[in-house]
Amino acid sequence: MDDTMEFLKKIGIEDASKDYNSPKRFADGGQYRFEVPGIQSPKTMRALLEASKENDVFIHRVTQTKGIMMLTDEEITEMVMLAKDYGCELFLSVGPRATYDTSATVHTKEGSRIGYRLRGYDNLVYAIEDVKRACRLGVRGILLYDEGLLWVLNQMRSEGEIPQNAHFKLSAHAGHSNPASAKLLEANGLNSLNPVRDLQIPMIAAIRKATDMSLDLHTENPKSTGGFIRHYEVPSFIKVASPVYLKTGGSVAANHNWDTTEAEAVARIKQVKLVKRMIDEYYPEAIASPDKSSDLATPE
Repeated sequence: MDDTMEFLKKIGIEDASKDYNSPKRFADGGQYRFEVPGIQSPKTMRALLEASKENDVFIHRVTQTKGIMMLTDEEITEMVMLAKDYGCELFLSVGPRATYDTSATVHTKEGSRIGYRLRGYDNLVYAIEDVKRACRLGVRGILLYDEGLLWVLNQMRSEGEIPQNAHFKLSAHAGHSNPASAKLLEANGLNSLNPVRDLQIPMIAAIRKATDMSLDLHTENPKSTGGFIRHYEVPSFIKVASPVYLKTGGSVAANHNWDTTEAEAVARIKQVKLVKRMIDEYYPEAIASPDKSSDLATPE
């Protein structure tokens, strides 16, 4: 195996030692940021942001997961304005996906491996239209589930078909979990990767060592993806995965497409506070990205 490992090292992929600490940072100098996913509407976003102010915690990124096509223009505009006023990123997810399509296969046990990817030419066109609409309304953060769509959107961004400051992140639903996959995605324009949720710390470290883009790590999960809570591992997440988004509040929901209520949005802020306590106690020297950093992909 030595020859294989030597070749991997030559192309920028190697194991990380047990004491590995990432020297990489966000452009604003921060090691970590807070992300709250599963915020599906303006009213829940408003409740979340108001609760964050009341509890003196800053949310760097808010992510909607049900799909751009599930929101009216008025709803998207309201969410854009909320994000601009607060100073956070707003990521909306691509709506077309296998589970919303006519696919019967994706709803079977084996077919579920398709995930949320796109089936056929038409759905690729629909997905691009979804992204273009969000960008027209000021959104600069797009959550993707399909690697081919990433490739196309990166070409469009390069050629000015969509804003050059649009940021793309890939969901854990795409199932990526090793440094070679991460490098492939980064080479195709990905700005932020959410790897598989249950990776061990050394596995995360190897991905970080091979790439420069930010990583998004779930500090907790709904029952639909295991229900495990990793709060005590958060200091290690920051040490090995910086620059990292800490995705927090998922345990409040039954699944990742959960239609969060206003009360549940407030409950997600409690989860953020619990994670922040872990950082303050066990890694107090960790550096958070500043509030309202100019490095954030805030809407325009």
